[in-house]
Amino acid sequence: MRTLYAEYEDRGFVVLAFPCNQFANQEPGTNSEIFYFVTEKYQVDFPVFEKIEVNGANRAELYEWLTTTKQSEDGSGDIAWNFTKFLVNKAGDVENRYEPQIQPKDLGSAIEELLK
Repeated sequence: MRTLYAEYEDRGFVVLAFPCNQFANQEPGTNSEIFYFVTEKYQVDFPVFEKIEVNGANRAELYEWLTTTKQSEDGSGDIAWNFTKFLVNKAGDVENRYEPQIQPKDLGSAIEELLK
């Protein structure tokens, strides 16, 4: 995602990261620890928010909205695994949902289309 952000940032594209520890305890640290890890290890320079829940009774409002709209062939519903990606247009409408197996590099043409 860092590469996509660097490539399209000057055209208004923004990546927003929301850490979540609901997937095999992959992000057990504090918000400060997570931020330090992603900035030091991966040189992340896009916004990284506080850790949230994306599924279940304590699902963050943002993910309540993101997961209730059908944006892909896989449909709506719970987040299956970390690194599910959502592409939101300038008007704030969800354009598509991409499951974790879709690599960030594969989103370039969709991003280009939205930035026209």
